[in-house]
Amino acid sequence: MQDYKNKTIRVAVTGGAGSGKTSVCNILKKLGANVVFSDVIAREVVSPGTSAYNDIIIFFGEGVLKENGSLNRQMLRNIITNDDSARKALEKILHPEIIKLIQLRMSEAEKDVKRFVFVETPLLFELSLEGLFDLVITVTADYELRIERLMCRDKVSRYDAESLFSIQMPEEEKIKRAELIIKNNGSIEQLIKSVEVLYSKLIRKYEKSIESA
Repeated sequence: MQDYKNKTIRVAVTGGAGSGKTSVCNILKKLGANVVFSDVIAREVVSPGTSAYNDIIIFFGEGVLKENGSLNRQMLRNIITNDDSARKALEKILHPEIIKLIQLRMSEAEKDVKRFVFVETPLLFELSLEGLFDLVITVTADYELRIERLMCRDKVSRYDAESLFSIQMPEEEKIKRAELIIKNNGSIEQLIKSVEVLYSKLIRKYEKSIESA
């Protein structure tokens, strides 16, 4: 059995758009877990003055900026969902920086001697990042429910929502590759209960590993 006595358990939280990854991570944070949010990472990577920010402007032009100088992320999303070459160019700029920042945040958690660090990682499998983690949780929900959530959350059309789904790995494949699954087809209260149960099981499992080490 692996010795987890002095190890921070790295847990990836992934899933398709609209599945509820962020909601799961918010619940984990309220339970006291150390959580790294993908949206925070994404904003840090493209903040004004960073190399990724400058490279995006060089490639896409200043038309993708808001009046305050920050990137118009919704505009960029619309561009890449309809232009495969633009999507690949953006990924080439962003992904190395995102990976570096994820690794940095996990290292920081380990220095603080945190028992777990949960990292919201939408493109975990697409970027082949499984090797960075000890466990993978896939959050899943029915297709139509995910469509409705995305349309409501991002104020986009069904066509735009489905276009985003089309450039992501199918949810069924994400489920097959994960050690743990959270189904999010019900109410927020049901989701909270599911996350509480899973988190308690993880704590018991790894505390037992420590005692057996």
